[in-house]
Amino acid sequence: MTETVTNWAGNITYAAKELHRPRSLDALRSLVADSAHVRVLGSGHSFNEIAEPGTEGVLLSLAALPAEVDVDTAARTVRVGGGVRYAELARVAHQHGLALHNMASLPHISVAGSVATGTHGSGVANGSLASAVREVELVTADGSTLRIARGEGRFDGAVTALGALGVVTALTLDLEPAFAVEQHVFTELALDGLDFEAVSATAYSVSLFTDWRAPGFRQVWLKRRTDQPLPGFPWAAPATEAMHPVPGMPAVNCTPQLGVPGPWHERLPHFRAEFTPSSGAELQSEYLLPRPYALDALGALDTVRTTVAPVLQTCEVRTVAADTQWLSPAYGRDTVALHFTWVQDTAAVLPVVGRVEEVLDAFGARPHWGKVFTVPADVLRERYPRLGEFAALAAELDPAGKFRNGFVRDALGLTDRTS
Repeated sequence: MTETVTNWAGNITYAAKELHRPRSLDALRSLVADSAHVRVLGSGHSFNEIAEPGTEGVLLSLAALPAEVDVDTAARTVRVGGGVRYAELARVAHQHGLALHNMASLPHISVAGSVATGTHGSGVANGSLASAVREVELVTADGSTLRIARGEGRFDGAVTALGALGVVTALTLDLEPAFAVEQHVFTELALDGLDFEAVSATAYSVSLFTDWRAPGFRQVWLKRRTDQPLPGFPWAAPATEAMHPVPGMPAVNCTPQLGVPGPWHERLPHFRAEFTPSSGAELQSEYLLPRPYALDALGALDTVRTTVAPVLQTCEVRTVAADTQWLSPAYGRDTVALHFTWVQDTAAVLPVVGRVEEVLDAFGARPHWGKVFTVPADVLRERYPRLGEFAALAAELDPAGKFRNGFVRDALGLTDRTS
């Protein structure tokens, strides 16, 4: 049977003839062992060809596997199946009085796919979502299973791994005691004179939004843990009604604001789990660079805002603490993340993406692995000092290149087979 499969945004149509949905681990292992090339789709919330298996490859969805969410309250950990999404995980963890340290803006995305591409939330002291992972379970190229735990020398190459090592069938993550969060929104924060360090440290999680039609931020979202103080915010006025990050969009899909406290998993994401996200009529790019460069990078973007604004829906600025994942965009450096939600017009957006990359090049920006970018492969490889070790790990676990596609080979300089 031929099946047309696209990503969430609809800008990528996969060449594979069918999306396979194994219902058991044994079926998955057999499918992997018998296939020449394999890629996993995850929740489809990527905007490039990272999941493309090619016409002769197998495209996998893990959504039909048992949705395991096994909480160990004594150890404060949770083991989640490879097809589980953050909304499902968060509800179960909260029922046990426990929490993740952070969440991304959408709770609808898969846990395994998110950590594999370096996805994150915000907060100067909060690491990427991958930083919570303590063990990875893989089905490797011959169909066998492998566990790699924190503390092993290769662990930091095995979490944010772009699907290049095997099919992630389960992850074990750290949890902490559940907490409540209030969400406060402020409007019209000026770029001129911005104290970025002070603003970004004001709350547990902080996001700044702009459409770059003016040199400043239309909205600032502060997510305060109720067990932590909320310093004054003298730089902007508080919002008087709930807001959506994209100007003109209704706020009903967003998590509650106006300082109303609620459970962590109902405030840390920007969007409610019970609402379907937007239709996908957008493209996304994101660039992560050392946090000390935040003001200089924002100033550089301001010089091209007349180029950016016509194809932009919103731009979000967040912070991420340094981590140790070899392929993480936040590897080894406290990070500022500049996220762009574009209109869904690839021809119009790509030249603007290139211009943004030009002005951010001086800051060593690393693109998010799951977004639209045009950074040349040789430049990209220069920005990951542990890339050689990752290549060696990929060659060890997948010597024939079963899990490598064109995206992985081009971006990381990996070959199909060892010589």
